[in-house]
Amino acid sequence: MEQLSLFDSRKTISPLASRLRPDSLEDFIGQEHLLGEGKLLRQLIDHDQISSMIFWGPPGVGKTTLANIIAKKTRASFINFSAVTSGIKEIKEVMAQAESSRVMGVKTVLFVDEIHRFNKAQQDAFLPFVEKGSIILIGATTENPSFEINSALLSRLKVFVLQGLSTGNLIQLLKNAIRNPFGFGQTQIDISDYLLKAIATFANGDARTALNTLEMAVTNGKVGPGKIMVTKEGLEQCISKKSLLYDKNGEEHYNLISALHKSMRNSDPDAAIYWLSRMLEAGEDPLYIARRLIRFASEDVGIADSQALSLAVSVYQACHFIGMPECNVNLAHAVTYLSLAPKSNALYVAYGECRRDALHTLAQPVPLHLCNAPAKLMEELYYGEGYEYAHNTEEKLTHMECLPEALKNRTYYRPTSEGAEAEAGMRLEAIRKWKRS
Repeated sequence: MEQLSLFDSRKTISPLASRLRPDSLEDFIGQEHLLGEGKLLRQLIDHDQISSMIFWGPPGVGKTTLANIIAKKTRASFINFSAVTSGIKEIKEVMAQAESSRVMGVKTVLFVDEIHRFNKAQQDAFLPFVEKGSIILIGATTENPSFEINSALLSRLKVFVLQGLSTGNLIQLLKNAIRNPFGFGQTQIDISDYLLKAIATFANGDARTALNTLEMAVTNGKVGPGKIMVTKEGLEQCISKKSLLYDKNGEEHYNLISALHKSMRNSDPDAAIYWLSRMLEAGEDPLYIARRLIRFASEDVGIADSQALSLAVSVYQACHFIGMPECNVNLAHAVTYLSLAPKSNALYVAYGECRRDALHTLAQPVPLHLCNAPAKLMEELYYGEGYEYAHNTEEKLTHMECLPEALKNRTYYRPTSEGAEAEAGMRLEAIRKWKRS
């Protein structure tokens, strides 16, 4: 537990990320959706009108930094409290101190880092003091508050969702670190924009990772006359992965996902797993790959093996639950299954043809016999007249036309003979033959 003073000096013997922690919103990088001009959180901080809240977001996006900025701007007493090292005893001590301050007319802002680590009893200890205003609670968490924070406490907190920093945000942060006197401003650092972008890409939205990687690269850089040079080879050694020099938003990103998709389509699991590993080891978001596999399951496998879609969705959930690096084998599972599955693009082709027709026939009315008639006027206008209820027939089929008049008898879905789609095709052909008879 640490009580902060507004007059604390910046520590100079500390990691780069700590030395460069901004003191004001003007120096804060990222979270424009919360801190831009006119945004709610920005106004609350600027006007010292903060209420109890939760900062929810991935590591290294500025949760603790925002709390420190609030500490410097608020006229309240500010207490920094860690859920990792504190228990019920410490909570009660802080609450007693806050209650005494409230009686004296002084607000207390309590910042709880990693609040999700507190159990139910510990979280419940905050509730009465939040309710009566003894404290303004600011919690920081990397976990979904809906699952990790007691509902009674959560209902009294405003949740602000912080996002991973963009590559542009991180490049700006790295350039500031090179210029800032608390960073490397006292030394000439020779590093290309390409390598700065590589570090930003590797950091994957995490400012702390970006700055730590830069610090390591500079520390291990080549020392020349009056400067330190960071090379591609030196950076690769620092991050231990050559393939990490990869732009997740550039051409190589799309080349690799294309190679993965086409290898699976060509039923080549060896190539597919290779391209998968190239992307993962380069720092690609596993959820991005999992989403592409879900698309593939319907676009390239479809009815030929409907279990492919279920598997792909399950693997997405696995990636969400356990993350990297553990989810790499889940993705390899899906990639291999999809590579070996029978292939059909019949659904993809059918939707494409339907889309073209739909765009050219947007004015075509729904046939009246397919319309509901919830009101008497609609019945008088013949809504629903002529509708045939398939369950009332022995075959569970009718000769009723369900397409607009302009598209009567049009065929879109043409099953292949691959996998389970062969059986579906035989059933569909029997249905169509019955309707033609």
